[in-house]
Amino acid sequence: MRHLCVTTIMVVFAASGGVTGGEVITTGSLIEEMVDLHRLASFPEPAYRTVQFSSFDHRSTVPGGPGWFANADGFGGEPVPNFEAVLEEPEGDAPGRYLMCDVDGPGAIVRCWTAAIAGSIRVYLDGAEAPVYDGPAEDFLRRPFDVFARQVGLDPAVFDGTFNQQNAAYCPMPFAERCRIEWIGRIKEIHFYQVGIRLYEPGAETATFRPQDLVTYREAIGRVASVLSAPGVQWRYAESDAEIVPIEVTVPAGEKRELLVMDRGSCAIERLTLRVRAGDADRALRQTILSVKCDGWPHGQVESPIGDFFGAAPGINPFDSVPLTVEADGVMTCRFVMPCRDSIRIEAEARGDEPVTITGSVRVIPWVWDDERSMHFRARWRVDHGLTADPKAVRDIPFLVANGKGRYVGTASILMNPTAVPTPWGGWWGEGDEKIFVDGDLTPSTFGTGSEDYFNYAWSIPDIFGWAYCGQPRNDGPGNRGFVTNHRWHVVDSLPFRRRLSFFMELYSHGRVAGFSYARLSYHYARPGTFDDHMAITDDDVRALVLPENWRPEAGLGARNSTFYEPEVVLKGAAGPPYVEFAEGNLYSAGRLMVWRPVRIGQTLAFVVPIAESGKYSVDLCAAKTDQGGTFRAVLRRSGSSGDETVLHDEVDLCAPGRHMLRRISAEPVELEAGEYELVLECAREAGKTIGVDFVWVQRR
Repeated sequence: MRHLCVTTIMVVFAASGGVTGGEVITTGSLIEEMVDLHRLASFPEPAYRTVQFSSFDHRSTVPGGPGWFANADGFGGEPVPNFEAVLEEPEGDAPGRYLMCDVDGPGAIVRCWTAAIAGSIRVYLDGAEAPVYDGPAEDFLRRPFDVFARQVGLDPAVFDGTFNQQNAAYCPMPFAERCRIEWIGRIKEIHFYQVGIRLYEPGAETATFRPQDLVTYREAIGRVASVLSAPGVQWRYAESDAEIVPIEVTVPAGEKRELLVMDRGSCAIERLTLRVRAGDADRALRQTILSVKCDGWPHGQVESPIGDFFGAAPGINPFDSVPLTVEADGVMTCRFVMPCRDSIRIEAEARGDEPVTITGSVRVIPWVWDDERSMHFRARWRVDHGLTADPKAVRDIPFLVANGKGRYVGTASILMNPTAVPTPWGGWWGEGDEKIFVDGDLTPSTFGTGSEDYFNYAWSIPDIFGWAYCGQPRNDGPGNRGFVTNHRWHVVDSLPFRRRLSFFMELYSHGRVAGFSYARLSYHYARPGTFDDHMAITDDDVRALVLPENWRPEAGLGARNSTFYEPEVVLKGAAGPPYVEFAEGNLYSAGRLMVWRPVRIGQTLAFVVPIAESGKYSVDLCAAKTDQGGTFRAVLRRSGSSGDETVLHDEVDLCAPGRHMLRRISAEPVELEAGEYELVLECAREAGKTIGVDFVWVQRR
């Protein structure tokens, strides 16, 4: 399947005439591209196509047909091997040898990812007999430059959190003639993988990667790593010293106002920074529509709720990435370059019932519009409310279907997941794969292994994280319940298209969940004349979303064999004001959160925990992590006993600046006899901070 796809690519490129000249593509030039957002605004030259090889379920061959939503994608023992070919069948318990990819150059490896993988990998470039890499598969897929750095005597620490992001690695490796990757391992063991590769048009001149490149381009690596480590701070070194135009506009409720008009000919917005103020700022971020119109287009190439556009929604959730940064004070910055041939008009429309004040600025730079290669920046937002996520009725959710010429550069998803299962295993929404069709694809040239894998993480973790190209700035919890926001940016792994791009993501949940809301943004560049499936944004689309009232945790899947207790029901004694109070909200079980504010270090709060049968149990809390969260230790002891006690936690810190979320505070399972126990919390550090308990959670193991 992949070889047919590659052949088609080469035919298309050959018809275009190939490359007649230009600079040599090197490891160093690709590394420089990792922080070059200006380059994205022009169709690439030399042209290339980005494809992905992965451990997706290889029974998924007919779009919409049988097996299309098959989900055996790397756990081991799949009905069909998750590889391009079986090179050597395993004998007995010995490992086999399998083909991950085999493509003709010129090209470049631009992204690798794994959730976990056993075995080893061999990477052959340009038909060499000796592999450039022969070692643990996980090391190559998560941190390949680390291995090569050690080979040439460099410290690999420069790649931590910069080139290596969460479970993915952006370590570009060009090749001139061929790239072949083999996996040697036991097919029944875990083997999740993704490898993204650029395939250039014939004639593109590339210098094949060698480990010594890390020495040759050491200066570029350091410079780029510095920007990737903290884009919001370091970007000034990659930004021009150009004109800054201030913005300050109040938009009356129900009306539209211009934020900026530039009609002086070809130019580009290099940076857009905005801040929204309103009586209910969170609601205004969803109900204020941002529109960017270039060159007289009647509707915006960018059309999105303003908070969603910046990846902040719902509300302000700080993160820092290459194209977008959101700060805790509500300042939101976009560094995607927005060029025009003649004019740019930025508008805001207040769909809510109160006025909105928008302040900020734009940095405007000169731009030479190229009628062959220059493209408009687009951000297309769409939402579906009231979906039912159901593992028995998986569906493809359309993100973007565009006809024309351009390149895809980023994705954000903004979800409301009202599941009642409080664990990732059970409350997970994103078991489904991304499926990206480019130009003449009959099957996706990018076919993923899970929604979180697309966003560079794994195992449906609820962690808040942020890197240069990916992030999860919001996940309410517990588990994956509540509002969840993810993003990923395609910079060095952008997806050019000549005629068409269709991007779908499966909605594949662990359990049936009604009332699911799925908003998403597709960031891309497109030549004038490209049209897509964008729909007008309605007032219903941007209605205020609220979580269901009075939810209760459900003992299913990862939460099976659990009993949940509201804290006031099992609270020992009377610890009245000012020590214990209650906060209300739909985020909390039964709509209430017990908030304990100890007045001195060492003060305790105890819950009575009944154990019906002897056995092994986890005795946990679902607690709130907030700006004002305190620190506690926890012990478990038999009621009425002053003797032995089990320390469950030496110290738990509930402080999470800029966040308000629920998390399971898990302890190692312990053997307990039937009877009553006391779960005792003790203020461990600064008094006066809050310790919020949503429910006490006892799970039989």
